[in-house]
Amino acid sequence: MLEMVILWIILTLAASAAIAYLGERYGPGIIVGTFAGLIVMAQILANKIVTFLGFTVPAAVIVYGTSFFLTDVLAEFHGKKKAKEAVWSGFLASLVLIVAIQIAIVWEPAGFWKGQQAFEQTLGMTWRIVLASLAAYVVSQNWDVSLFHYIKEKTNGKHLWLRNLSSTLSSQAIDTFIFITIAYFGQMPIIPLIIGQYIVKLIIAALDTPFIYVVKFAKREV
Repeated sequence: MLEMVILWIILTLAASAAIAYLGERYGPGIIVGTFAGLIVMAQILANKIVTFLGFTVPAAVIVYGTSFFLTDVLAEFHGKKKAKEAVWSGFLASLVLIVAIQIAIVWEPAGFWKGQQAFEQTLGMTWRIVLASLAAYVVSQNWDVSLFHYIKEKTNGKHLWLRNLSSTLSSQAIDTFIFITIAYFGQMPIIPLIIGQYIVKLIIAALDTPFIYVVKFAKREV
């Protein structure tokens, strides 16, 4: 199972790199759209809690971590403004998803349909989780874009690996701390959850660095 998860992460990053390449040919809108799709996907997958390397994490971690890769690609090749556009597109997409799910839950089901309870259990989210998710997302993603751009300016565009890793690792730490603290403080020990999620995100961050160089190389070929 571990091998399958790691393979999935690598394939997701590879697909994201391919989308970034297409963004060079057809415009960054395709990257922004994919980013928003990943954020919506993460909101749904977050409802399942899994174990990875002995740590308890939401299943969303396998796609949410790669979203930072796409914002870094946008910041690097299309500018800070376009990366911010992606962040707020993802936020609005999340709001639409949350509202739509709540409406679907309270909508009276057809008399013959027996899946209402399972539907509520699978997609229903407490408002504490919703608040934690949105707060962590807005703060961490904006930090990621701002720090990436700041380091790029200070290094005169050199050391792509440095700004990619620095922005991603720090923003993932912020995201993990805010989400776990708001969502679970007072309900369960939060330190093990924070450590576990961050370790998984560290792995994803380490894996995504080579892919941004692939995008940079492909950009030269476009």
